[in-house]
Amino acid sequence: MNATDRTPADLLRSALAADPARPLVTFYDDATGERVELSVATFANWVAKTANLLQDAYSVEPGDRVALRLPAHWQTAVWLLACSSVGVVADVGGDPAAADLVVSGPDTLEEARACSGERVALALRPLGGRFPQPPEGFADYAVEVPSQGDRFAPYAPVDPDAPCLVVGGLELTGAQLVERARTDAFQHGLGTDSRMLSGLPYDSWDGLSAGLFAPLAAGGSVVLCRNLDRLSGGGLDKRRESERVTVTAL
Repeated sequence: MNATDRTPADLLRSALAADPARPLVTFYDDATGERVELSVATFANWVAKTANLLQDAYSVEPGDRVALRLPAHWQTAVWLLACSSVGVVADVGGDPAAADLVVSGPDTLEEARACSGERVALALRPLGGRFPQPPEGFADYAVEVPSQGDRFAPYAPVDPDAPCLVVGGLELTGAQLVERARTDAFQHGLGTDSRMLSGLPYDSWDGLSAGLFAPLAAGGSVVLCRNLDRLSGGGLDKRRESERVTVTAL
């Protein structure tokens, strides 16, 4: 964490400079048995590729609105940081009809068709796999993103005082988001060695903070769990132990 960081993208750059090899996001889907662990460097590479996709392939510009119709997932976390890197507004659960671009998971494709701009679909399959058959009217993220560049530079500087995130009726600038994330990290007692397990959905600030932004602001890491209700018996305690979890948000 760097005191001069004023956007989520700044937080990621600081994490990359501090220790690129450490884990940043460990993702579990207890409906499929999937586990994925991304180091800071690997996560940042996905963010760079996705930001290049937004800026170059879809020509989005600072101030444009991207509706993210996605669950709590490691790829959603990537999109949130990619939007911040470009300077576009990440509207989590937002109205596709009011967005310049929509990003949809497999369960929200019909609603996403209301977007008159570009439409991107994520299969949310293990290891970032593609759709067996691409949805009509959508670009398959898993097909489009691999060819994008591994480094990203915005065409225009990102204004930390411009709108950055909309979720649950709350709108935040990049600077406000960073400040809230730092406050949450302090309240949770997060530090550089902290591992925060979150089973919260990404439909509120609390879910986004626990599942990404607060650990990132603290220089820690997150264990993001989807479908945690499928975990039986003492599975949660075993996961906390195996993942060296220090803080839990459920």
